[in-house]
Amino acid sequence: MNILNNSSLQLWVARHGETEWAKLLKHTGRTDIPLTNLGERQARGLKPLLAKQRFDRVWCSPLSRAKETALLAGFAAENGVEYVDDLMEWDYGVFEGKTRVELRQSLGEFDIWTTPVTGGESLAEVAARAERVLSRLEAAGGRCLLFSHGHFLRILTARWLGLPPDGGRLFYLDPAGLSVLGHEHEQRVVQSWNLGGLAE
Repeated sequence: MNILNNSSLQLWVARHGETEWAKLLKHTGRTDIPLTNLGERQARGLKPLLAKQRFDRVWCSPLSRAKETALLAGFAAENGVEYVDDLMEWDYGVFEGKTRVELRQSLGEFDIWTTPVTGGESLAEVAARAERVLSRLEAAGGRCLLFSHGHFLRILTARWLGLPPDGGRLFYLDPAGLSVLGHEHEQRVVQSWNLGGLAE
């Protein structure tokens, strides 16, 4: 990833709240399903964490679960939210709607980080989208808030830190988990990870 390290850039990244498929541990890529009641409460739980912060830009995946989370957290299009296609979740192709257990039963071995995806995006293609997002934000600088999805944000975090895309496996992220990516001096770091996200 050949982009300048703009140390004025700070990223606040929020995963959407729980959906029915997330609760069932199904791979949910481009299927557009709403938040559960718990997911709505989780999203509202982000509001006090974000209310006192000022952001230079707020970007959101156009999928409804992310848009709903942003709205319940206090951010909507009329407040300047920009919907960015590159923030959408991994296109899981034939894995869509299936759990890891189901996929291991049918394939023998399965790991989303290493098993090639048929009919969707490769890990490298998702990482390329994450790098486009980071490049655009690097050019602008400032404090930015992103509402997106679990695997995408984990891959984006790995690339932020200079790790290979499959380094995203190291960053567990709850529904409505909020994290902050920033700098210590000129070094990119994780400043906070997976705040909130557990409202019952």
